Amino acid sequence: MAPPILKLDDIFLSFGGAPLLAGASLQIEAGDKICLVGRNGSGKSTLLKIAAGLVEAQSGAVFRHPSSTVRYLEQAPDFAGFNTVQAYAEAGLGPGDDPYRVTYLLSHLGLTGEEDPRMLSGGESRRAALARVMAPEPDILLLDEPTNHLDLPTIEWLEGELQKTRSALVLISHDRRFLEKVSTATVWLDRGTSRRLDRGFAHFEAWRDQVLEAEELEQHKLGKSIEREEHWLRYGVTARRKRNMRRLGELQTMRSNYGGHKGPQGTVQATVSDAQESGKLVIEADKITKSFGERAIVTPFSIRVHRGDCIGLVGPNGAGKTTLLKMLTGQLAPDSGTVKLGTNLEIATLDQKREDLDPEDTLANYLTDGRGENLLVNGEQRHVTGYMKEFLFQPEQARTPIRNLSGGERARLMLARILSRPTNLLILDEPTNDLDIETLDLLQEIVAGFPGTVILVSHDRDFLDRTVTSTIAPAVPDAPDGRWIEYAGGYSDMLVQRKGALEERRKAEKAAEKPKTQEAPAPGSSKVKLSFKQKFALENLPKEMAKAEAEIAKREQVMADPNLFTRDPAAFNRLASEMEKLRAGLTKMEEEWLELEMLREELEG
Repeated sequence: MAPPILKLDDIFLSFGGAPLLAGASLQIEAGDKICLVGRNGSGKSTLLKIAAGLVEAQSGAVFRHPSSTVRYLEQAPDFAGFNTVQAYAEAGLGPGDDPYRVTYLLSHLGLTGEEDPRMLSGGESRRAALARVMAPEPDILLLDEPTNHLDLPTIEWLEGELQKTRSALVLISHDRRFLEKVSTATVWLDRGTSRRLDRGFAHFEAWRDQVLEAEELEQHKLGKSIEREEHWLRYGVTARRKRNMRRLGELQTMRSNYGGHKGPQGTVQATVSDAQESGKLVIEADKITKSFGERAIVTPFSIRVHRGDCIGLVGPNGAGKTTLLKMLTGQLAPDSGTVKLGTNLEIATLDQKREDLDPEDTLANYLTDGRGENLLVNGEQRHVTGYMKEFLFQPEQARTPIRNLSGGERARLMLARILSRPTNLLILDEPTNDLDIETLDLLQEIVAGFPGTVILVSHDRDFLDRTVTSTIAPAVPDAPDGRWIEYAGGYSDMLVQRKGALEERRKAEKAAEKPKTQEAPAPGSSKVKLSFKQKFALENLPKEMAKAEAEIAKREQVMADPNLFTRDPAAFNRLASEMEKLRAGLTKMEEEWLELEMLREELEG
């Protein structure tokens, strides 16, 4: 095994009260691609800053290889002394580094390099910082939420860059799909300590659940052991009790361990407040358009949104997603065309910029609208501190100013307020920003089970796939021209449909290029048919898919044993690896079968 190029061991750090880090460790070797996961407030960013040398631990060992270079993605870049973004990014280069890397990275991150750093938005500042840390191709790259403020095409480009980089990576991100594609190892920061899984994020949640189940079982066993020992202490022979002081000491130790055990942080528990049912037709847009100057943002677009629909809007930054969303909800009038809103609408909005938050307001005042200590949730009077607990806020935070909250806590606070009010139309603009994975799970459950209607804008592919019933996207993804198309299903479904449409267009163009004497055969004619190999695959792929599904089910049944990982981690990892290969193979077979089936239908007319 290669020696580590950076190692943190038994790190302790406290800001008063309970320790933030209490024995956390992180080891980075050349070529590692580690995702660092944990709840909001668990200390992930702090541990990354300790690794970067920006924060000093109160105790523990920190080793950095003397010749290794480390770059850390700053949350708030310092542009002092730089007149252009290009100059700021080039300042991160070392002797012998290629200056062209800066131009290449800025271009793909949507910047020219000529921008005035003082005029950048928050998202543009983060992209400039990303170019600066990636350009030197350091030995170790520490990235805290690198996908924030990036659109989907840029996120997918960044995935490719990080997959092929020679730098060792440590990533913090709420984007599941991004972590699954980039990471090869996972470090879980939980209750001040860290655990490592030498597999990517795709395997993390199953492993985490196994660990927590085993921990719960151990606590249950410890509780039973204490009961037995206490029974012996009460009813055992007095002389034997006096002689066996060691056993009494062990009981005290068990009691201490049992009482001092800190269980995992709870999960957010919430439901949307019931509202009067809206009309069946929620929104009807007919040939709406919008332009800013010479630039068309929306060319004639029509849609009917019905009660129960969940619609996602995707596209590059600047394509006009928020503009289209505001037009559909009546906040912005179209240049032409009409928008009709349905009856009995109760609208709740989560704004991308969190503009609804007054930094000087307190949590309690924000949740109750300044109406005392109680709020009405689903027709029931609730004390604000009790309601806050459901969203993992402590009672003592009730009088805390909002300015003291982290980005994730602010998002959770807005979510708490929205869910307390009766609504039947949820408008969510980038709702996943800054949410930890557990809170994101809750939001997915709320959106997927919401009885009303949801319209959301998101760059989170996994979130879109799990929630939306249709996806609205630019007709030309790389160069939006104002044309928008609605696709059935989530983000992955949209990609499949786009691919099919592209193939159809290529076939049409190819047919148009043929000389008139070589007319294409009519659909269903005997001149065009599936090859023997294609027919064989079409007939046999369903059988192969069924076999793969059966093999996956067998392994899932074995892995359902909560004690498997504790008892035999090697077997657990082997089964997880086999599951990954089987699922990848199944996906490939499903895609091949779908393409062949579409081809067969086309040829048969």
